[in-house]
Amino acid sequence: MKTSKILIVTAGIISILVLLFFFQKLKSSDIPSADSLDSSFHEPVIGVFELNEQSQSKSFAHFALKLDKQVDESYINKLLNQIPEAEHLIITILMPGTDYASAPNALKDVNNGDYDAKIEAFCSALKKRSGKIYLRWNPEMEVPVQLYPWQYQAPKDYIEAFNHFAKLAKSVFPAVKIVWGAAGYPGADEYWPGAEFVDFASVTINGKSELKATAFPAVKDLEVNIKRKIQRMRMFGKPVLVLHSGNGNESNLKSALAKAVAETRRDAAYLYPVASSAPSAKKDRVGVPLIGVYDPKEMLVNSELVGVEHLFIDLENVQTGQFKKDFSAITSRKHDAILTIEPWRDQKVRKDTNVLNNVVNGIYDPEFDEIYRIIAGSKQTVYLRFAHEMEIPIHRYAWQSQDPALYIKAFRYFMNFDKSKNKHIKKVWGPAGDRGSMEWWPGEDVVDYISIAIYGLPDKNITDPEKQESFETIFNRKAYRMRLANKPLFITEFGVKGPEDFQQKWLLKAAKVIGGHPEVHGVSYFNLADNPKVWGNIPAPDWSVSKETFQHFAKSLSESR
Repeated sequence: MKTSKILIVTAGIISILVLLFFFQKLKSSDIPSADSLDSSFHEPVIGVFELNEQSQSKSFAHFALKLDKQVDESYINKLLNQIPEAEHLIITILMPGTDYASAPNALKDVNNGDYDAKIEAFCSALKKRSGKIYLRWNPEMEVPVQLYPWQYQAPKDYIEAFNHFAKLAKSVFPAVKIVWGAAGYPGADEYWPGAEFVDFASVTINGKSELKATAFPAVKDLEVNIKRKIQRMRMFGKPVLVLHSGNGNESNLKSALAKAVAETRRDAAYLYPVASSAPSAKKDRVGVPLIGVYDPKEMLVNSELVGVEHLFIDLENVQTGQFKKDFSAITSRKHDAILTIEPWRDQKVRKDTNVLNNVVNGIYDPEFDEIYRIIAGSKQTVYLRFAHEMEIPIHRYAWQSQDPALYIKAFRYFMNFDKSKNKHIKKVWGPAGDRGSMEWWPGEDVVDYISIAIYGLPDKNITDPEKQESFETIFNRKAYRMRLANKPLFITEFGVKGPEDFQQKWLLKAAKVIGGHPEVHGVSYFNLADNPKVWGNIPAPDWSVSKETFQHFAKSLSESR
């Protein structure tokens, strides 16, 4: 009995060893490949936009391939043979070509080189073809949905993987053209991999991912939608391939594209020279950041550590003389001033809904003239911040949810209104720092500082102070979004609610973060409750802090550099 058991065990071990031997002998070509031509894919090119070139009439063939890690050169050639020769051939590569849930480490695998052999074999086969070849890798990465495994990933991870693929592809096939395949959704710039390996950008009208997205309101006007997508690419200086998902009348699409291009060219003076000019070198602040407050109840302004005060100024403030009074109070304390200009609430009954058009049409010139006249005589530095938080897709302010090109035109009009070029006046562009901010970038020639807002409470659905985000988390996210502008930051609004001990801890951590970032020129605490009308049926958050808590924060920050 014992002998038979030994024989059975020995036989089992031998069987396992034989299987392992044959498994090791298997070539990758013997393993079934998941590569396939995506027969459901249909995204024709309806046009190419390039600012300094007239409409291009190239005819593109466009196919999509799903590729996995396995290398089977004969099968790669078989797949490519299914794609007809074309003068201009775009191949969209889906790597891996599976859904979000089944490939959670897709970008990591690419970065680790797991696909290198496949990329090399594929590009080696591809370069034998005639015509011009364009590779568009893992597209629509910026759309916040979970359709593809490379979506809903950190931008830095996608960028690293994209550049890994593009660099390797070009090393094998130098003539290949690399297409950065954004959908053109708000926030696409966060996934911009840099110009080194990119030859073209692309945007997609009504792509599969975007039809599932709910983060931003859908743009129903086809012409406006195409125009916005094209203009989101303006920072990159690359020709833009305009694709559509195959839904809709192609003649209507091309007509809408022509109109969108015409409008973009019309506004080019406000969009492209200021977008494509080489940014000046960013000047980091040396020494302690400027410390300020928005403190209408004057609870903190007398701190010896405060160097700047914040005012929000609407048209009525200027018309009644209240602005002049408030500004004089600040300068009498020898403080600098942040002036957030809100072009609305007009005593002259000019419609708030037209504020941006009113700006560029000179309707508010008397008020602007008065603002500049009052600040011209001050020896204190004045930080002018115009029509802030414009990028948030809501209607809290009359300049939100508007045409970005019109906003840019209005911003530039205001900042260039005073021709005296007073060195004490600094120009501040003030997005909230939310997704898609750079669509409203007005150009480096009218911006000295970028301001962002950092509040611990992210939205009205969270009422527990302990669930607030840390200053560092919010800062890192928003500062990253500003990276293409290369300007110093000014945190002109920030605050935290909750019990005093919680506020103290949050602010001390904030001081440490700010102190470690010399690109932050200054900060200004919002020492008041928010507008109750914005928060519906729940109490508006009160960001106010005690004198002791603020002083503790300010002292920690003053000692941080």
